[in-house]
Amino acid sequence: MFYSVKGILTHTEPAFAVVECGGVGFKCFTTLSTQRALPQIGEQVTLYTHLNVREDALDLFGFATMSELNCYKMLTGVSGVGPKVGLAILSELAPEQVAMAVATGDSKTLTRASGVGSKLAQRITLELRDKVKGMETSAAGFATAGIVSASTNAGAAVNALTVLGYSPTDAAALVARFDSTLPVEELIRLSLKSMGGPLK
Repeated sequence: MFYSVKGILTHTEPAFAVVECGGVGFKCFTTLSTQRALPQIGEQVTLYTHLNVREDALDLFGFATMSELNCYKMLTGVSGVGPKVGLAILSELAPEQVAMAVATGDSKTLTRASGVGSKLAQRITLELRDKVKGMETSAAGFATAGIVSASTNAGAAVNALTVLGYSPTDAAALVARFDSTLPVEELIRLSLKSMGGPLK
């Protein structure tokens, strides 16, 4: 329903920020990463949003980058991962770190987030890896054309970018711009930077 909110930042607390647009203050639940990226109170800000509809509430979640929003949507699509757990994971890990953990099956990294035990972390990596594998077939043309190979660092980077919501073909095209011998995490960072994604 809401793609983004752009307005004046009027209030922040550890769990949320208020953005005033046209005289209406939108309360957006945020991650710690987004909190750190916010400007000073009274300055203009844009947050990419997701509306969570429940029987008793309409909750708006705001993110500093589209990559963080896409990663949040993927995480909360996993059974057992609610809005609070999704925020907790992205407060502890950057989207590219989540993507890397999923692409490599490193569920232990996800347990660093509050409220994520080993069983839930394993479920997240398994379900998201299955989603990525399902999408990989549509990128087969890129692999056979020699742009990426699933056995290379480039292939792993493409898999990780699909976790962040990029289509396999777009991810392959992004990664193909860089040296495939670079470490996987560096390929992810460079690809996100070229698209205006998060970079630390």
